[in-house]
Amino acid sequence: MGQGAFIFGCAGARLEPREARFFREADPWGFILFARNVDTPDLLYRLTNELREAVGREAPILIDQEGGRVQRMREPDWREFLPPMEQVDLTLERHGEEGALRAMWLRGRLIAEDLHDVCIDVNCAPTLDVARPDTHPFLRNRCFSDSPDLVAAMGQALVEGMAAGGVAAVMKHLPGHGRGTVDSHLGLPRVTADLEELQTDFAPFKALNDLPMAMSAHIVIDAIEPEVPATHSEKAIALIREEIGFGGLLMTDDVSMEALSGTVVERAQRAIAAGCDLALHCNGDMAEMEALAALGALGEAAQTRANAAADARPTYEPIDIREIDAEFRSLTG
Repeated sequence: MGQGAFIFGCAGARLEPREARFFREADPWGFILFARNVDTPDLLYRLTNELREAVGREAPILIDQEGGRVQRMREPDWREFLPPMEQVDLTLERHGEEGALRAMWLRGRLIAEDLHDVCIDVNCAPTLDVARPDTHPFLRNRCFSDSPDLVAAMGQALVEGMAAGGVAAVMKHLPGHGRGTVDSHLGLPRVTADLEELQTDFAPFKALNDLPMAMSAHIVIDAIEPEVPATHSEKAIALIREEIGFGGLLMTDDVSMEALSGTVVERAQRAIAAGCDLALHCNGDMAEMEALAALGALGEAAQTRANAAADARPTYEPIDIREIDAEFRSLTG
């Protein structure tokens, strides 16, 4: 039997016996951590190892460590970073594109160092959404730029920096969330642009379509399928696979977000039926996870993509981290 078609979280900084028993039975493909799970480095290291022990394998462990508002591990134990857009703007102005790209690689390598030290091997980044003047504030400065080419270049630099530190990337949010003017944690954004206009949104994802993992967008795109969010849209998933050309493991954004309607189980079922491989459930609520376990195992094609994604996790390359840190500080001030 294959692994479960879901990624789960846990409630706190320590794994409870009940959680360990449940994970052993449900066998989620991977786990995701949030600020509630982060205490001291020693406790976080212990938690990641206990999660893997529960399922009896080196399950992927994910986190959102983008920088800015979205970083679960913070000072004083870990580095903190500017929002991506602020760093890009600052380094472009001071050092030009070459210096900005170097700073983004260094950022990725430093993020990876912090994650690798506590056995986290997947970061839900880069955000490849193309920013616009009206992009909702929950997302806007998490983007790199309003230039699709620059978004792709910065995303690639971040991915390569993280990979050098042994951390895999999850690009998000396919097929593009930058035109959203509603926070999808609270409501359902809608995009009215036509397909020709949307090519700018698709471009960064096309440029990085060989990455092994990606995350869907909870956003309605009228030109693809009106009234149905991309996460639940067979047409949107087909566009991701065929036009954007992404062949890797496609997970949903968090099925607890209010952009989706129905119970969390119904939300996950619709996503899997539409063509997503995995349902991402983040809040650690045991009752919801027990219900979601009824989704069962990954389908054959999804399991193949999941195996490839797990195997593609990069190998850590030792480096003089003090030298890297100093160079990064010199570029970003």
